[in-house]
Amino acid sequence: VQLVESGGGLVQAGGSLRLSCAVSGFTWDGFDDYHIGWFREAPGKQREGVAIIGGDGYEGVTYYGDSVKGRFTISSDNAKNTAYLQMNGLKPEDTAVYLCALTRAPPLLALKTIAVVYWGQGTQVTVSS
Repeated sequence: VQLVESGGGLVQAGGSLRLSCAVSGFTWDGFDDYHIGWFREAPGKQREGVAIIGGDGYEGVTYYGDSVKGRFTISSDNAKNTAYLQMNGLKPEDTAVYLCALTRAPPLLALKTIAVVYWGQGTQVTVSS
């Protein structure tokens, strides 16, 4: 399984960015709850869940971390095997490496790093004040 992120960069506070995650090599086994999620890791902080979008059987289900609710939106294009994270109203505290991940857990638990079975390599997002 490969997850490849793109779209990171430098943006001023209040600005927007859209991250993409291309997923390949994954075939659903028909049983386990798999979802695509975005996580982030800032210097000196623990990696945290940002958003997840439901996989097969959970289409349309989304969950967000408290710090990004109302500002970030996760979506997916199944035909392209790609997930997106639209980030609006960016703040300096959003600065981090953003990682795409394949998680295996009930949706409510899929924002926890322990649920991740595959990680992407990450893309840097820097928000200047």
